[in-house]
Amino acid sequence: MSIADEEHAEELAGVERIGTPSRLRVVAGRFFRSGQGRIGFALLTAMFLLAFAGPHLSKWGYTDKDFTAFLAPPSAEHWWGTLQTGADVYAVTLRGMQKSLIVGLLAAVVGTGLAAVVGAFAGYFLGWTDRTLMWVTDLLLVLPAFLILAIMSPLFAEGQWLLFVLMLALFLWMVTSKIVRSMTISLKEREFIHAARFMGVHPMKIIFRHVIPNLSSLLIVDATLNVSAAILTETSLSYFGFGIQPPDVSMGSLIADGARTAVYAPWTFWFCAGLLVVTVLAVNLVGDSLRDAFDPTAKRNR
Repeated sequence: MSIADEEHAEELAGVERIGTPSRLRVVAGRFFRSGQGRIGFALLTAMFLLAFAGPHLSKWGYTDKDFTAFLAPPSAEHWWGTLQTGADVYAVTLRGMQKSLIVGLLAAVVGTGLAAVVGAFAGYFLGWTDRTLMWVTDLLLVLPAFLILAIMSPLFAEGQWLLFVLMLALFLWMVTSKIVRSMTISLKEREFIHAARFMGVHPMKIIFRHVIPNLSSLLIVDATLNVSAAILTETSLSYFGFGIQPPDVSMGSLIADGARTAVYAPWTFWFCAGLLVVTVLAVNLVGDSLRDAFDPTAKRNR
């Protein structure tokens, strides 16, 4: 097959691809015309700015201790008060927020990417490839994810939080991969896929250049919603001591510590809990608005 023929096949696929600049402009326009989308985007942007720029506004670091102020209420010295260890609540909360956002984003991206690859391979090749991949998918669906992550929690100590992200992502992709598989089976019968196969384009190139890009709307929305799922899962695991391990902190570990003193020192609990709620709400608003932007009929049918 000549280079010209291959480029022609890719152009045929590009006609159908939904990731083109014009399509992105249309989707962005729909998203920002939605009040829900604007609110979600503004809140999420504010959360990221607070988490990553906010610590530079305070003289206290998350590892610093003020031994003259234990469980001190909010003041000019400690804007959000202190913990019973003398740590500044503002500093440790934003550090925990940073870690939770990073874990949520990475786990969502890895999980959605895995779902895209597994589902596309299973739906395109079918046969033994499909049976093998779907058997693995079904197996992971029935495994108790929380229990497995809890058992592996000692491995997450000493800064091994990237391993925690990978294990968390391992349990986020199965349902989406089944949807991708079904859509790939339908997509492979389209004319531009037939044209690419007829012209001898390699199956791997068809999957990664034509099939997966044509599923980008599903994958983008899924990745967005997986962020909130990953943040909540990480928070739940860290709450019970199975997630991010000391000396590092996350929102889950901070909420667990703050719950012990929430009655008589509410600042140790409610600042972190409130930011968690706002963050998850913002991510869900963005995800719902993206879904409506990619498929306007979905909103009318709800």
